[in-house]
Amino acid sequence: MKLSRNGRSSAYVALTFAGLAVTTPWTMAAQGIDPRCPGVALQDRATQDACQKAVDMFSFMTPQLGIGLVGGNATLGTGGALGGIGRFSIGVRGNAVQGRVPKVANVDAAITGAVPTDYGVDNQVVGLPTVEGAVGLFGGVPLGVTHALALDGLMSATYVPGLSRSNVAVSLPDGSLKLGFGARLGLLQESFATPSVSVTYLRRDLPTTSIVASSGDDRIAVNDISVKTTAWRAVVGKSVGFFGLAVGGGKDDYDSRAAGSVEVNEAGVTIDGGPYGFSQKVSRMNMFADASLNFPFIKFAVEVGRVSGGTIDTYNTFSGKRADDPVTYASVGFRIGN
Repeated sequence: MKLSRNGRSSAYVALTFAGLAVTTPWTMAAQGIDPRCPGVALQDRATQDACQKAVDMFSFMTPQLGIGLVGGNATLGTGGALGGIGRFSIGVRGNAVQGRVPKVANVDAAITGAVPTDYGVDNQVVGLPTVEGAVGLFGGVPLGVTHALALDGLMSATYVPGLSRSNVAVSLPDGSLKLGFGARLGLLQESFATPSVSVTYLRRDLPTTSIVASSGDDRIAVNDISVKTTAWRAVVGKSVGFFGLAVGGGKDDYDSRAAGSVEVNEAGVTIDGGPYGFSQKVSRMNMFADASLNFPFIKFAVEVGRVSGGTIDTYNTFSGKRADDPVTYASVGFRIGN
């Protein structure tokens, strides 16, 4: 790689962010220059801008990727608990986020220290498939025409494939599958006179991911990327004939961590940056509505929701868009059960 006379290089920054469109889940909120991107020594100044741009790019993307994993309702199209031992459901859903992906192909990185850059953005759908399951643990206690305090166990499985595209390789050293778990408390079971009311807790993580981008002798690595999410929900649902409706809301927590490094070569001299350790914790509010068609043993459902809140400041900018802007998402899927 050759660094230009004005002290900038675009190629290794483009490589850094090429993995964004393949669900790279790493971020850290930055305000000013991040302290983990040092710029005192000469070799630090040569990589500080690339480090800071990586921090801000992933900060911009992670809330979108987090909601792509979490979605809204813990069990798509359902407002209440299953109703006791022997009851179960298994479903498949896809969560799609109308994301905003930064344009980076023609953006240079300064080798004299961090310089703020304003990126354009492209609209792009971001999402992940998930298998979800529920099993009845307790049917609740009688309360008039209904029951209260029923309990379900919840499970989920998320699959992320490895990928090698152009100069970017995405690997999953611990496997592509990650399991989640949680519980649902049915405050009120649905009856002819009452809606269903429930609260849920669900913990879901992405598989540990590593990304390596290279061009000639230059190499950028982001290793041991992990995203842990927790979701609290309160849901109310009611069915009329074959049609069902559920509305709810709650809180999402995203806990992201990773380690990154940069190697820049100029005239045969290698300049190393990192390893950089990054972490971020973000909480956001989530509101959603589900509609379903209910048949014996199978249910088809769609969902529309919106997340907002949290504060994520970035040193670089994104055409007036913020990393903590509200995000709209949609889900579609089906489930079977008794």
